[in-house]
Order: sequence, then C-alpha cells, then structure tokens
Amino acid sequence: MECNYVLVTTMLGFEKTCASYVSELDPGAKVTPRPRGFKGLVLVEPSIDKTELARLVEERVPEAEKVIVAEECSKPDPKVLAEKAAGLAKKKIGHDETFAVRTNRRGRHSFTSVDVNVVVGDAVRTATGASVNLSNPDKVVLVEIVQDLALISIVPGSKFYRKMKPGKRPVYRLFRRISLVHMPYLGPIDSATVMGRRIGREVQTFEVGELVVAPAGRVDAEQLKAFLDGLFEGIESRYRIQEKSYGREVHRVKVYVQDLYQLVRERMGETIIVLEPEGEPVSRLGDQLYRLLVESRRRVNVLVGSREGIPSGIYRFADLVVDVAPGITISTDYAAAAALIAFATILHDRLGGEEP
Repeated sequence: MECNYVLVTTMLGFEKTCASYVSELDPGAKVTPRPRGFKGLVLVEPSIDKTELARLVEERVPEAEKVIVAEECSKPDPKVLAEKAAGLAKKKIGHDETFAVRTNRRGRHSFTSVDVNVVVGDAVRTATGASVNLSNPDKVVLVEIVQDLALISIVPGSKFYRKMKPGKRPVYRLFRRISLVHMPYLGPIDSATVMGRRIGREVQTFEVGELVVAPAGRVDAEQLKAFLDGLFEGIESRYRIQEKSYGREVHRVKVYVQDLYQLVRERMGETIIVLEPEGEPVSRLGDQLYRLLVESRRRVNVLVGSREGIPSGIYRFADLVVDVAPGITISTDYAAAAALIAFATILHDRLGGEEP
C-alpha cells in the first residue's frame, strides 16, 4: 500500500491548532486532527514531499511534539509489521549499530504493544545483525498504530529526549547519605500544618536518608503535633506518587524527633553542615562538599532552620556553614530543597564514573 503519511503528536487539546498550522504549510494536504477519535494526534496526507513537510513542521510549529514520517504502512498485524520493519531496517540499520523498538498502540487489538516490540525486534535483529539497546540505542524503530492503520519509521536515537542519557548520573543515591535535621515550623496551628505538609513533600521528593525534626529546647506540644501531622501527610502523598511513577524502588523517608543541641552533641565527629546566610557562598565550596558528601562515605548531617535560624553557637561544631543564595532570605519550605539542588548541581560533574 502507498505510504504517504506524516503523524504529528501534540499535547491534548492542541490537535486542531496544530492541524491548522500544518494546513498553512501544505494547503493541499489532507489534515485530520484526532484521527479515529484519538486525542493528541494529527494525521497528515501531504501534497508535497512528506520529508520536507515534516522538516517545516518541526521548524515552525512548536505545538508539534513529535513529527513522524511514515516509511512503511500496513494493517496492524504483528507478523506483517515484522516483515515490513525488517525490510526497512536492512537499509537503515548497520550490523554494528544498536536499536530499540517503540510501539504506541491506540485502539483495540488482540495483541499488546509489548507483543509487537518482541516480534518486530526479533525480525530486525535477524535481518541486520544489530544488537538491542533499550536505554541508549543508535536507531529507534517506531511503530505507530492508530486503530486499523500501522505506520513504521526508523529514526536516530538522538531524536528522543531522555531523563537519564549518557553523561547524567542519578543523584538520589547521594541524598540517601544525608540526615536532614530540620527545626520545626511552630506558630498558628493551620500554618504549622501547611508548612509541615510542604516540607514533608520536599524531603520525600529528594528521598533523603532520614529527617530529624529538631526543636531547640521546650516547644508548644500542640503546635509541634500540627507540624508533624502535616509532615507525615506530605511525605505520604509524595511517596504514593513516586511508587506509581518511578521505575525503581522508592525510599520512604523515616522521621525522628530529637532536641537540636542533644543531636549535635551525639553526632560530634560526624559531618555537620549548617545552612545559614552567615556562611560561605555554596559556589566556593565545591571541593569541601565533595570531600564531605562523597569521599567520606559517612552520614552527613545538614541542619536547616525554620522561623528562627540555627543557633549560632552550633556553628562552632559545624564542618561548613553554607549560604546557598547570598542576599536572599529563603522561606522555610524551600530552604532544604534549595540546598540539596545546589549540592547536586555543584557535585554532579565531579562524580564522574563514581557511585555516589
């Protein structure tokens, strides 16, 4: 069958807008937003060269997320797709290259996307002698199924944005070594609860090793309870999202309560970093942070204030006093996140091939 299609994906709700712009680039094209009723798609049958139209759409239509030039078309049958993909792969994938198959199936069929990936992948591997690399392939075999129509294309792997591409390292392992020591936010009950909720989501986002809520001396029990209630609520809500969306095991942050002064006494000899404006700018402390957070391989205690800062007497027992944003007073609910992001940014390239 003749294969004269360009498939454009968009954010939901932008199908007609995108289709309108594509029609302006090729007035003679047949442009169908939401083909077969599927949202987020625009199916184009160009009147000009399809590769040229795809180039124009990529250059001029930011509403277009992916622009896929169909190189082979068929009915949505895994065996037929495998034959078509293998024939196309012989021309476009070398035996010394790697590849992956990505199938997006829309509609009801007797097979799954995984079924197609397996059958097509085996056919391509047999036809080319290339090896499979699911994380960073040289080429990607795209199979786009829209109910009764299947489109096949082979594109460079570099066209796909990936969260963890070569050269990037996951920094969450580094945060597991951190004990975040946070003074509680105390005051009106509603405010304490809201602030606790925000801080709970924050610490769970970074999956720090532990959170120690550390009041300095006697505090109002009801206000502390409100803060802790919000804290656990925030941790739990973020943890549930992470469990659903992460493709790895998620560390649920444990919470402890200990008087700040007693904690410092108990942890003398461990690394202690205080976050306060009186400290040195974080940008100047890369070597020291690397030594303390990476080379030491020990627990690192990061102390964060609240409505009141960390008592200055504790500075004498700290390895570093750090200012993460000179001249800016960071609100309590952003302080820990600002520091952890700053640490990760400064240390990422220094980690190199090391395991944090």
